[in-house]
Amino acid sequence: MNKSMSNSMSNSIGHAPTFWAPWAFVDGRWQQDVLLTANEHGAWTSIQAQSSCPAHAQRLQGALLPGVVNAHSHAFQRAFAGLTERRHAQHDDFWSWRDRMYQVALQLTPDDVRVVARHLYAELLAGGFTHTCEFHYLHHDRNGRPYAQPAAMMEALAAAASEVGMTLTLLPVLYQRAGFTSATLREDQRRFATSVDDVLMLRDVVRGWRLPQVTAGVAIHSLRAATPDAMAQLASAVHDDAAPLHVHVAEQQAEVTQCVEATGKRPLEWLAASGWLNARWHIVHATHSLPEEVDAVAASGAGVVLCPGTEANLGDGVCDLEGWLRSNTPLSIGTDSHVTRAWPQELQLLEYGQRLAKQRRNVAADAAQEPSTAARLFGRVLHGGAVAAGCTSIGFVPGARADFVVIDMQQPALCGVPATYLLDALVFSGAAAPFAETWVGGRRAGYTTSEAQMGAHETMHGVMQRLHHAI
Repeated sequence: MNKSMSNSMSNSIGHAPTFWAPWAFVDGRWQQDVLLTANEHGAWTSIQAQSSCPAHAQRLQGALLPGVVNAHSHAFQRAFAGLTERRHAQHDDFWSWRDRMYQVALQLTPDDVRVVARHLYAELLAGGFTHTCEFHYLHHDRNGRPYAQPAAMMEALAAAASEVGMTLTLLPVLYQRAGFTSATLREDQRRFATSVDDVLMLRDVVRGWRLPQVTAGVAIHSLRAATPDAMAQLASAVHDDAAPLHVHVAEQQAEVTQCVEATGKRPLEWLAASGWLNARWHIVHATHSLPEEVDAVAASGAGVVLCPGTEANLGDGVCDLEGWLRSNTPLSIGTDSHVTRAWPQELQLLEYGQRLAKQRRNVAADAAQEPSTAARLFGRVLHGGAVAAGCTSIGFVPGARADFVVIDMQQPALCGVPATYLLDALVFSGAAAPFAETWVGGRRAGYTTSEAQMGAHETMHGVMQRLHHAI
């Protein structure tokens, strides 16, 4: 473990701040004059509305929202966001995009990953995310051989997160084969290869770092990329572990067809029938589902991670949002390939996809329980994200980490908006940069100086200039 990274992470504790805000979203509603106190470990100890601002409190100038978990990230893919939006053949879809992604993945060094991830995590913090789940499968060197330090790529991610103050859940991925009928990986997937033992070793390495803002679970890339025996072995090995297990499932129609041909069952149907699912499992995408599959996943207690920006960008399809909401399945959101990097934009895309498909408005709202579409979605992904990251609590409650964003009330898009409609306006009125500040564990997060931001931008510029030739 890099010593400077360890010191940087350790410096994120050892303080006991107090904040006061004119408005904060507490217990699912906007409350006025809120006093919030954290302990020296960066966790909330008390939250009180209708309170005057004491002299020792830091007076915040905007309304507060809890920080949101980004439940699905491939940080390295930020390196080519915006560089695949041209079609050079008759047909372009997820699978042709994937081939271009592999070419980028083959170029990256650990230093590149640190540069890209640092830039990304600063953007995510500015977009209201305070915790990121890294679904990490870029493990080996360019020749497909393990680094001398097998967790070198994950160490680069953790170092990047420490530099800007992002909390991280690292999920080393089981990745064995190129498809349901393949015995091995493709040559351009050589950097991804792992066994069950590799995944458990990488998880344990991360836990051995003992960093307060870095935790670890595990992941399976997809049903097509791991054998049933290996998935069963990993599920058994982590059965008594409280940490999360994530897996891509049913993102593409072609995947559904391939799964039926190979197993006789659709992906969600097959996974639900496996007997492995429980509340620690989080199914990423679940775009193509049948009502009975939604019911089966809900009955298991497993969660679903939706990635609206990436799913729209890749042409994946539109999920059964009403079904997932109605079933009370834990829901979270992720930025995945990072073509979008703010949760208000993700929620907007999630709802607008439903409106276009169904030709109705406010599809995610519940007239009887929560008439605000934005508030209902925000509440669900706030709490679902905590479960996806392995957190025991989240939001403005005692014991939760003191993570929050300060809304920039001077944004033109928010001009004249009543405080109780702020969530609606943030998601659907197009505020360009809605958050003035982001705090993680009671400390201001992001670039600490303009010089640091400028230096990070310059190094990111260099990486992208080099990589775009590989696409």
